[in-house]
Amino acid sequence: MDAAEEFALPQDLVFVDLETTGGNAAHHRITEVGIVRVEAGVVTEEWSSLVNPECRIPSYIESFTGISNEMVAGAPRFADIATLLLEKLQRPAAPVFVAHNARFDYSFLRAEFRRLDVRFCAKVLCTVKLSRRLFPQHPRHSLDAVMARHDLTCTARHRALGDARVLSDFWFKLRRELPEAALAAAARSVLGANRLPANLPDGLADELPEGPGVYRLFGLDDALLYIGKSNSLRTRILGHFAAEHSEAKQRKLARQVRRVDWLETAGELGALLRETEWIRTQQPLCNRRLKPSSESVTIRFAEEGSAIEFAAIGDVEPAQIAGCCGVFHSHKDARKALLDIAQAHLLCLKVLGLEQSAGSCFAYQLGKCKGACVGKEALILHDLRLRTALSSLKLKAWPFPGRVALRERGPLGAADLHVLDHWTYLGTASCEEELQALAAKQAPAAFDPHVYRILVRYLAAHPKLDWHDLRDRLRIH
Repeated sequence: MDAAEEFALPQDLVFVDLETTGGNAAHHRITEVGIVRVEAGVVTEEWSSLVNPECRIPSYIESFTGISNEMVAGAPRFADIATLLLEKLQRPAAPVFVAHNARFDYSFLRAEFRRLDVRFCAKVLCTVKLSRRLFPQHPRHSLDAVMARHDLTCTARHRALGDARVLSDFWFKLRRELPEAALAAAARSVLGANRLPANLPDGLADELPEGPGVYRLFGLDDALLYIGKSNSLRTRILGHFAAEHSEAKQRKLARQVRRVDWLETAGELGALLRETEWIRTQQPLCNRRLKPSSESVTIRFAEEGSAIEFAAIGDVEPAQIAGCCGVFHSHKDARKALLDIAQAHLLCLKVLGLEQSAGSCFAYQLGKCKGACVGKEALILHDLRLRTALSSLKLKAWPFPGRVALRERGPLGAADLHVLDHWTYLGTASCEEELQALAAKQAPAAFDPHVYRILVRYLAAHPKLDWHDLRDRLRIH
C-alpha cells in the first residue's frame, strides 16, 4: 500500500440512521430508515421511509421519536423495501457505512436482512469513535454533544433522515476544517477497529452472527484454545482481537488463534449449558478448568441426631440433593464454612461432630456455645437453630416431576428444547428425532453443580416456563 492510498479519504459513503422499537437488534424492530448517500465526495441522494415493525411501539419510544403506531400502520414492512434498501446501501460498490454508534444501526439492519435470508455486510465507520479519536479532550461524544461542539443544526432530531443529515454535515465539516491526512488516519483507524488478524479468513467478521451462542478459538494444528459464550457472538468474538487489550494474556491468545467456529443458540440458557458441557468434555487449553463434580463436597445431616457429615457431591443421588446444603470445592472448604456458621450462631462444635473432647466443648468455655454439649440447651432446639442457620445454603429440590424438555424461544423464531433431569443437562434438541433420543438417554450418575447454578438462576428469572414432561410425550405444560 503506497502513501497516497494509506492516507486517502473514503469518497463513497452512506450515512445511515434508524429509529427502532427498542435497543436490542435481536428482539426489537426498525420503524424508520434515513439515508444520505455520497458518491465521489458529493451528496447524490437523500431517502427515508417509515417501516411497519409488525409489533407495537412502546409508549416511551413513541414519545422519544414521535413515531406512533398509527404512523407506521400503513407503512411498508421491512421485507417490502429490503431490495430497494440493499441497493441504496451497496451502490456504488462497497460504500462505507457511516452511523453514530454504528454498531447499533448496523446490527439492526443485519438482523432484519437475516430474517429474510439476505446477507448484508459493509465497512463500518462509527462517528462516535471518530469523534473520540479526533477530539479526545472532550468527555462526551453523543450526537447532541457533537452538534453543539461543531455548531451543527437538525430540523428533525430523533427522526432518521434528520439525524443522517447531521452525520453528513459533520463529515463535510471535518473535511473542511481538518488536515486531510489527519482525518484519513483517524478514519482508517476506526474502520480497522474490528479488523481480524491476518491469519484468520477474510470476511469472517461479516459472517459472525449478532445473536447468542457458544464459540471456539483454535490455534496451530487445530489445538482448541478457548471456549466462550455470549448474547452477541459477533461482539464477543471481535472483542478477543481488540487492539486496546491491556492484558498480556488476552493479547497472547489473540495472536495464537487460527480458526474460529460457533454454534448459535435460541437464547442465553442454551449458550450457558453448551459452554459448560463443551468446557468439561473438550478441555480447552486457556479456559479455567471446571472442577469435576465428583470432587465437590456438600454438607448434609447424618442419619441420626444433629451431627453433620460431609459428602462427596458425586455420591449424592440427584433426587436427594434437596437434603444437602452448599457445594464446596473441597472437604477443607466445607469444614471452614460450617465452622464459620457455628461461630456466628453459637452452635456447639461437639454436637456437630467437629470437635472430639470430654465434657463441654471449647466454645462453651469461652461463652460462645449455648450449652447443648452439657445439656443446658435441648438438642431439639439446637437442631432447629442449626437447620435455620444452614437454610440459606440449602440446595433446591427439582421443581419438575422428572425428566423434562425446557423450551427456550429465540427472538427470530428459533426454539431449542433443553432436556434436563434432576439438575443435570442431557442435551439440546432442535427436532423430534433428537428429542426422542435425549428422552431415552441415560442420565449422568452425578449431580452437576455447574448446571445447577445455571438452572437456579434461570428459573428464578423466568417464573413462566414452557416445558414438556418427557414421561408423557402428549402432555405439554
